[in-house]
Amino acid sequence: MTAETTFKLTYATMYNPPEELHQRFDEALAEAKATLGREYGMIINGEEYFAAEKVEDRSPIHTDWVLGFFQKGTERDAQNALAAARKAFPGWAATPWQERVALVRKAADLINQRVFEIGAKLALEVGKNRMESLGDVAESADLYRYACTMMEAHDGYVKEMGIDPLAGYQVSNISVLRPYGVWVVISPFNFPAALTGGPVAHALVAGNTVVMKPATDTPWVPRMIAECLRDAGVPAGVFNYVTGPGRSLGQALIDSPDVNGITFTGSYDVGMGIYRDYAKGKYIRPIVLELGGKNPAIVSRHANLDDAAIGIVRSIFGLQGQKCSACSRVFVEAPVYDALVERLVNLTGKLAVGDPTERNVYMGPVINKSAYADYQAFCTDLGQHGRILTGGKVLTEGAMAKGYFVAPTLVDELPLDHRLWKQEMFLPIATIARVQSLDEAMRLANDVDYGLTAGFYGAEDELAWFEDKIEAGVTYMNRPQGATTGAWPGFQPFGGWKGSGAIGKNMGGWHYLPVYMREQIRTRVRKA
Repeated sequence: MTAETTFKLTYATMYNPPEELHQRFDEALAEAKATLGREYGMIINGEEYFAAEKVEDRSPIHTDWVLGFFQKGTERDAQNALAAARKAFPGWAATPWQERVALVRKAADLINQRVFEIGAKLALEVGKNRMESLGDVAESADLYRYACTMMEAHDGYVKEMGIDPLAGYQVSNISVLRPYGVWVVISPFNFPAALTGGPVAHALVAGNTVVMKPATDTPWVPRMIAECLRDAGVPAGVFNYVTGPGRSLGQALIDSPDVNGITFTGSYDVGMGIYRDYAKGKYIRPIVLELGGKNPAIVSRHANLDDAAIGIVRSIFGLQGQKCSACSRVFVEAPVYDALVERLVNLTGKLAVGDPTERNVYMGPVINKSAYADYQAFCTDLGQHGRILTGGKVLTEGAMAKGYFVAPTLVDELPLDHRLWKQEMFLPIATIARVQSLDEAMRLANDVDYGLTAGFYGAEDELAWFEDKIEAGVTYMNRPQGATTGAWPGFQPFGGWKGSGAIGKNMGGWHYLPVYMREQIRTRVRKA
């Protein structure tokens, strides 16, 4: 990306990109559309694997577009992938960490070189707008690099410990972090590049081998990530890419005694099911879960309302609300409630909805027929119990009739005991409430099972209060670029508390890489 010398693409900077990014995206989009309908195999032990049954990958933008044909993998395919990873593990674990870092960094360079190709396919497959699609891919490359940087910064995680004061003996004590073995990465549809690439890169740098399984709705982009690993020269079997239903192939991975660790990103219900099934093994094994959010924004009477409005709207409606970090609840102090709501409604009305590959479009379709039906059911419920300020309907005009398009929706006057204040909808819907004090807002903000991200707009002397009281892993204050969204490796590491996360460490941050390793203390004693 030539423009990267002067422009660093992140979710915070994507709103005013150089013209070159648009030009190159358009070129890559034309090339991607020319390749629609190809068949893609699984990659197991470095070889292409094809199943008896195939699955069509159709675009949510236009359901007549068949993006590609992918393999409906079976339990047997899962077992073959695990066997390949198990066989490759000793050699990969014994590879000096500097060599592992070099290969993973080379894969990051390939992802960066292919950012427009992968980004165009991501827009077609997920329905993200062009800048968010490019951001997803760029974030994946940066997560690869960050894993490498952390391994280097800690010199391979080999540390000398205290020396035992034993007369007549020479003693050494060393702490070493070592890989677990075979790691399974089950990634979500909404960030198929970053949330495939990030966990995979960290697991590989740590010395684990990997089986990567993408979401059923989005096998194409993770296939591109797998190709970058292959083309970088990562040895056969060290990573394996499989596709297929979660209830068969996915469950076989979860149930296998050959798995030493799992990373899953997705819904709370599915994640907790994996957690319980995985716990049935012979002994405790690590599991990294990122399970969604019900993320609040609190607006003080002292807030800059223009900054608050644009930050909240961006976080509600980016990727059609299909982010675990999306803002879905807004608590506003009464003196500024009407003024802020007016701004929110006006900004929402200006959002362009349509084909997200087009330059001026901010909101594309929701991911599939199920999400489309959920949106309609939620809006019916919200309209009966609250007041729909804007949106609340599906969009079927013109070409949108062939996709899963819905209107961005804001709701107020919803009773605070209504279930949708606490249930993650994962759609472009947010509920707004008037509060009499910041303490009331904080009580409501924390009164959920989730604790992923949170935003605050207010005076400088209110910020420390917010940081101290909010129950969330990622917090943003007075940020117009996004009230609750926009994390980036090395800047705002991403992870949640309570029902939103299982490890208390954030991906893309200082403490995440060691999650993929276990400690061994080496004490050597010899007579002096």
